[in-house]
Amino acid sequence: MQKRLSTIDATELALNDKLININRVAKVMMGGKRLSFSALAVTGDGNGHVGIGLGKANEVPQAINKANANARRNLIKVTLAGTTIPYKTTVKFGAAKVMLKPASPGTGIIAGGSIRAVLEAVGVKDILTKSLGSTNHINVAKATILALSRLRDPKEEVARRKGIPFKKPVEEEPPAPEAGDEE
Repeated sequence: MQKRLSTIDATELALNDKLININRVAKVMMGGKRLSFSALAVTGDGNGHVGIGLGKANEVPQAINKANANARRNLIKVTLAGTTIPYKTTVKFGAAKVMLKPASPGTGIIAGGSIRAVLEAVGVKDILTKSLGSTNHINVAKATILALSRLRDPKEEVARRKGIPFKKPVEEEPPAPEAGDEE
């Protein structure tokens, strides 16, 4: 069983669920074939939180509900650099290999299938991707999640390695104009 990195409370986030794939599975029994369904779903808030879930049931709606519940349980926080990712990364999960590469603003999401769904859910707007090896929807989605979870803030990582305390820059809002200062 895979250990969760940290638990993120899904009730505090405005999450959007998206169905990636539904698969019909036939199990051969003595009296014939027994059909069941598996559903792969992704959920994210478009602001750095994303999770994927797999649900299995004898009927499609139940499988989708289970997949969405699992996705909300397996949320991760992703480090973003504006509308893209901080640096290029390549990750292998099973036989699926996924390459994610930052892109300049205005490029869009150059991705297909499971990778696109995960990146849209996390809130990435500009990225170049390539899916290598297996085309299995589940393994490609899990490889994408693994790649995103391994991303770190480069400045924070350098400070940690050097032993220097790192303080995130706080963006201050400009002061609101007072009631009597209108021109």
